[in-house]
This record gives sequence, structure tokens and C-alpha cells, in this order.
Amino acid sequence: MSSLLRPRLTDYHKVYIAQSAVDFAIPFLNEDIPLYVDPFLLWRSPSYQDQAIHTSIINSFNQLGHLVQRGKHTEAIEQLVMASECDEVGLGHSANRRGKRFGKNVAEKILSLFDNISVYNKRGFTHFEEIQFFIDGISADRISDIACNFMKSFLIDFTIEQCQKFGLPLANCTLQSLYNQQNYSFEKQVQVSLPVHPESGSPILLIPKRWLRFGLWLNFDDYFTDYCPKDERVNPDVKVSRVNLLNFNRDNYGVVEAFIKEKELTAADCHNDPLFAQIPILSAKRKLSQILSLPTGKTDNADKKYEKHIEQLMASLLYPALDFATEQSRTEEGVLIRDLIFYNTRSNSFLQDIFNEYETTQLVMELKNVEEIKGQHINQLNRYLSNSFGKFGVLVTRNELPKAMRKNTVDLWSGQRKCIITVTDTDLSQMVDLFESKQRSPIDVLNKKFVEFKQLCPQ
Repeated sequence: MSSLLRPRLTDYHKVYIAQSAVDFAIPFLNEDIPLYVDPFLLWRSPSYQDQAIHTSIINSFNQLGHLVQRGKHTEAIEQLVMASECDEVGLGHSANRRGKRFGKNVAEKILSLFDNISVYNKRGFTHFEEIQFFIDGISADRISDIACNFMKSFLIDFTIEQCQKFGLPLANCTLQSLYNQQNYSFEKQVQVSLPVHPESGSPILLIPKRWLRFGLWLNFDDYFTDYCPKDERVNPDVKVSRVNLLNFNRDNYGVVEAFIKEKELTAADCHNDPLFAQIPILSAKRKLSQILSLPTGKTDNADKKYEKHIEQLMASLLYPALDFATEQSRTEEGVLIRDLIFYNTRSNSFLQDIFNEYETTQLVMELKNVEEIKGQHINQLNRYLSNSFGKFGVLVTRNELPKAMRKNTVDLWSGQRKCIITVTDTDLSQMVDLFESKQRSPIDVLNKKFVEFKQLCPQ
């Protein structure tokens, strides 16, 4: 496994592309992406392809109702349980890209809707997300996984196309199940060619970014909070709870139907959520002001506040040139050190240069809220620069290096070919100015500091 922190499929295979430059969500290898496929985005999409896929998903789901009506109840339960988890897409909140299917009991409750609610019995579902308004325990990840399983054939084609476009390797692997749209059933143990997890060999599917949201457009919380009736006429002497409301909905489908129609009328407001959102310009300026007003040292937790503000600011200032990977803490010589880690996308000449010269696969920033950088601070970062990340690091601190410390970094370059540059309060201010003006990228300030450092080094 790669020594990268929070390794992604692209970085593991040395395909250095920024998230903003691709149409799919770049998957993590060891954790889920905390987003979901929202079927409503396909329904309201101007793309005929997306609309056709949504129709296919709904037809597949409604086919379960036809199975029930034809007495094939066991087959319907088996198919719905199989559709309830889709590990290949890696969406949700699992820490290991592994989920768990729901049980037969939940499947039976869902299928009972085709019998117990006349509208579904006659015409089926228009939005199968509606099941969450009647059955407890149906969350966004279940809806997302069911949708992905019913359109897995499309996802296979999309994944192969994107891998070929960007040079991601494919391997022969086995899908545990694949839904066949022609005979409306799952085929088991299907051989395909897809990207795979480097350790487990399990297949990975890529998901178009345009379908992803943090929460569903049709969701129970919106219905419960803003729409459903809660007065004495509907629920006399009863405290409204989720279970009460689910029972009420099953007997009063018209209320749910009205909510769905209202959400359809506002479909223009339904958009996909970005995988990373930069903070607004005013927030960046406010964050900078908070940083500049902090005292150095640890008084009133100034060091913790400095680290928090820098993390939020840097992640936005450097996007989309650098994708933020994670923040982490490490301890050296009894001192707790906070680092920011970025994926090196090699998306401009500066990032390509530090990759070529210093093998920088991930860019490390060490945060120091001190009045003056001392030798121990440089040594701490120096020990951290290794084959895992490369030999280029950034000290984010309040002031420029003293002359002796500047010589220390030059000697480090001369002896070990490691490069450490410093970003100060003044540099941060310049980065925020560039962020506001939009005329140049804030990462140009890092490039400037890199050029200035190289000018100090022996030729």
C-alpha cells in the first residue's frame, strides 16, 4: 500500500490530477467519500442520458412490485437485499469502504408498500426515495446504494472510459452482483475489467460528480421539520415522533404526495454539492484578520486558534491547484506538532518542479505560532521530510527566518538536498489579496518563496 496519507486511487497509480479537473469523484482507497448519489439529480437533469438512467432505475425498482404481485415474494426480497449495498462506489461514511446490506425484515416492509398504498400498487414509484417517508432506517446511503446497484452497468462503462482517458490501470476482477436490465434480475459473480483496490483486489467504480449531494433533495428531515401536519387534528394527544409520522404517512399518502410535488416545483434549486467548497472572499479576509490579531505562543490557546485558522484558510487559498488531504498531529521531542498535508496534483510548473527536484508526492506544511523560528523547529520538519512525502516542506509561521536560520535551511539543502521555505503573516496577506483579486493564483506566493530560496543556494 502507498505511504501516502489518505491515499486516493489516482495518486496511488501516480496519476497526478486535481479533483477539479475530472468529472468523477476521486475515490479514497481506505475510506468512503462522504457524499451520496441523489436520484433526484438524475430526474431533474437536462441530460437525456441522465433522465433515461433515472427511468431505468425506477423501472427496476418497480419491477420488485410486479414480482410481489405475481407471487414471487421471495425473489423480490432477495433482489432488494442484494441492491441495498454497493461497496464498489465507496460513498457514505464507512472507514473501510465496506457496508452491510439490510435484512429481509426491512426488505419485506419496503415491498409491503406496493400492497398497502394504492398509488404504488397501481402505478409504482416515480421517486423511489419516497420509501424513507414510510419505513424506518432508510437513510441517504441506502437510497444511494440502491440507485448505484440498479445502474451499475452504466457505472462500469463510465469508469472504463474515465480510466482510459486518464491512464488509470484496469484489471480483471469479479463483481459479486450485476443487475441485468433486460431480464430485471441480478447476475452473480460477473467478470469485468475495472480499477481495483491494490491490497484487496476488490473492484472500484467511479461516480460522476454531477450526481452527488451531502443529503437527498427528497429527505425525511425536511418533510418532518417544515411540511408534515403536527396539529391536534392529525395527532391528538400524541407527541409527534418519527415512528408516529411514518405510521401517519402510510394512511395519508396525499400529504407525502403534496410534499413531493412541491419539491419537484423547486427542482431548479437542486444542485450537486462540490467535493470541496472554498470559503468566500469576505470569510478569507476575516480569517486573515483573526490570524494577524493572535499573539505568538500559547497564551489563551493562541497556538490552537492559529492552527485552526491556517488550516481553513490554506485549504481554500490553494484550491484547486492543491487538493487538501488532511491535517494531522505528531509528537517530536515531547512537542505536539500540527501539519497540513496536500496532494501534489502537479497542475502547474511550480508543483511539477518540486515533484521533479524533491520527489514531492504530498506537500507538508508545519504550523508554528512562534515569534522566531529556531533550529529545533527546522530540524523537526527536516526529520519528517522523507520518501513518504518527498523532500520539500513549508514552515507556516509569523515572521521571516532570522539570518542564522536562513543559513541553516541553505546548509540543509547543500547537504541533503532538502528544501524548506517559510510562509509568514506578510505572505498570507499577499495570498489573500490574490484570492480576492482573482487575477493570479495564491499558490504563486509559494512559487515566489521557492524562487527566492533557490537564489540563496550555491549554484
